[in-house]
Amino acid sequence: MPTPLDEARRQAAVPAADRADAAVDRSPSGDAALESAASLEREETAARLAVVIGRINRRIRAVGEGLSQAQLSALSSTVRHGPLRPGDLARIESVAAPSATRVVAELESRGLVERQPDPADGRSSLVSATEAGRAAILSARAERAKRISVLLAGLDDDELATVAAALDALEIAAVHVPMPETSDR
Repeated sequence: MPTPLDEARRQAAVPAADRADAAVDRSPSGDAALESAASLEREETAARLAVVIGRINRRIRAVGEGLSQAQLSALSSTVRHGPLRPGDLARIESVAAPSATRVVAELESRGLVERQPDPADGRSSLVSATEAGRAAILSARAERAKRISVLLAGLDDDELATVAAALDALEIAAVHVPMPETSDR
């Protein structure tokens, strides 16, 4: 009897192009149909990737340190980019300024960040990670890597090679492709 993992492997073995071919009318217009198929394939890939990332993220969510995902993300950004103003942190995190201020206050109360007056603007402050904050990020990353390792152990060698081959492109998308500005912040 096939397991859920076997069924997932069977479905994943059907190339996206074949799924797109079934959904696209191949009319004599040629280029328009091909563009439509490519667009459908990109949309399907984006939708599947969003679901997969969400599922993996939920499965590897750290339970230690007692920090929320928003706090871990803000702390990580502060470690990577700090010292920075709370407004700059809000832009990096794609949240409203009051949300960033609230997260900074929570992190500060735990001793994970500290604020110093901004020498360029006396009305603002600069937020920096403390040693405890840097240690918390390293610990959270190690825990997440350990949890991902457990997930990857369930893949066969070919599946693992496919994941590894996609990492460069995913890193480019995650770090270097700019997101359009939204009006909901």
